[in-house]
Amino acid sequence: MRHVLVIHYSQSGQLNKVVDAVTAPLLGQEQIQVDYLTLQMQEEFPFPWPFWHFFHIFPETVLQRAQPLQPFTLDTDKQYDLIILAYQVWFLSPSLPMASFLATKQARLLLKDRPVMTLIGCRNMWLMAQEKVKSRLQQLGARLVDNAVLTDACGSAASFLATPMWMFTGKRQAYAWLPKAGIAEQDISAAQRFGWAIKTRLLADTKPITEPMLRGLAAVQINEKLIASERIGNRSFQVWSRLLSKLGPQLSVARSVGLMFYVIFLLVMIITVVPISALVRKILSPLLRRKTAEQKAYFAQPSGE
Repeated sequence: MRHVLVIHYSQSGQLNKVVDAVTAPLLGQEQIQVDYLTLQMQEEFPFPWPFWHFFHIFPETVLQRAQPLQPFTLDTDKQYDLIILAYQVWFLSPSLPMASFLATKQARLLLKDRPVMTLIGCRNMWLMAQEKVKSRLQQLGARLVDNAVLTDACGSAASFLATPMWMFTGKRQAYAWLPKAGIAEQDISAAQRFGWAIKTRLLADTKPITEPMLRGLAAVQINEKLIASERIGNRSFQVWSRLLSKLGPQLSVARSVGLMFYVIFLLVMIITVVPISALVRKILSPLLRRKTAEQKAYFAQPSGE
C-alpha cells in the first residue's frame, strides 16, 4: 500500500478545487491511500477580507511568525510515500496557516526524510514564497521532489485589480468591467495530469520517490519579468514587516497608523519601481540573456517548465 498525505488551506475554496483535481486519479485505487489534513486557525481568517484586517497580518506573514492552529490528529509515525503541501501566497510568502503548520512539532516528525511536492495557487508571484518554503523544508529534513503552480488566468495587469477585489468583496468578478479573477476552470481540470503522473510513479514499484515526477508536464511557468520585482518587493516587505511589528500587535492603533503609510508606499512602489525595473530589464535583456536563463532554470526546479 502506498500512502499519500495532502496538507492544505484555502480561504475561497479555489485551492481545494486544485487539490481535488490533482488527487482525483489517486482515489479509488486499492494500492493507494490518500489522507487529507485541512489546516484551520484557532482564530479563523475571514473571507472576504476586511481591507485593514488583511494588511494587519502582513508582518506575521512575511516574518513567518506562527499563529495558533486548531488541534489536529495525525499519525506522525506513519511513513508517507509522498506529502503534498498545497498553499496560497500572501505578501510574497507562504500563507500564514501553512507557515504556522511548518513550525509545528508534527511537521518536523511528518516531513523528516519524506518526499514532498508543493502545490501553489496564486495570482502570479510565487518565487520568493517558494524559496521560503524550500528553506523550511530543508530545515525539517524533507526532500522537495516536485513543484506545480497554477496562476490567475486574466494576466498580471488585469489581476492587479481583479484579484484584490475578489479578496475584498468575495466576488470573482466584482464588476462587469473587470475580468474574472482566479485560476481558470480549464487549468484546474488540466491539473489532473499531475495526479496521473504521481499515480504512475507510485504504482511503478515500492521504492522511495527520489526524482521529480512532473518533468515535461509544464508544472511551472517562470515569468522572467517578475523575478527582479519579487526580489525588490521581498526586501522592502522584510523591512516594513519588522517596523510594523514593533509598532504594536495586530489591530492596534499604532500598527494601523503605520499601515496607512505602508499602503501608500506599496502603491507608489507598484506604480513606479515595478514598471521601471521591467523597463530597465528589457533594455538590458541582450546583456542579461544568460543570467536570465540561469535564473529561470533555477526557479523552475525541481519539476521544470
